[in-house]
Amino acid sequence: MNATYQYTVGQIIHHRRYDYRGVIVDVDDECLADDGWYNENQTKPAREQPWYHVLVDGGRETYVAQENLELDADGNRVAHPMVDKLFPTFQSGRYYRQSFN
Repeated sequence: MNATYQYTVGQIIHHRRYDYRGVIVDVDDECLADDGWYNENQTKPAREQPWYHVLVDGGRETYVAQENLELDADGNRVAHPMVDKLFPTFQSGRYYRQSFN
C-alpha cells in the first residue's frame, strides 16, 4: 500500500474526537493491530489508512488512525516519561530524534 502520510515522527498532534495531545513516535501504512484490539475500538476507523503510534500528554500511549488527527496548535511540550528518551531536541513546537552521523 502506498500510504499518504499527513504527519511525521516528532510532530505534536491533537485527537479531534477525544481531545488529547501527543507526539508521534512511529507510523504504519495501515492498522497492524490484531482483530481483537480493532473490534474493541468504539469508532472503528478504516484500517486502510496510516495509523500512528502516539505518546499522549499525561503519560499513556495509543494507536490512532490518521483521519482522527490534526496538528496541535498549542506549541507546548508533551508530558510523557518516554519523550526525553526518544527526542533529545524540541524546537519550534516539534520534537527531533538524535541523528547518528
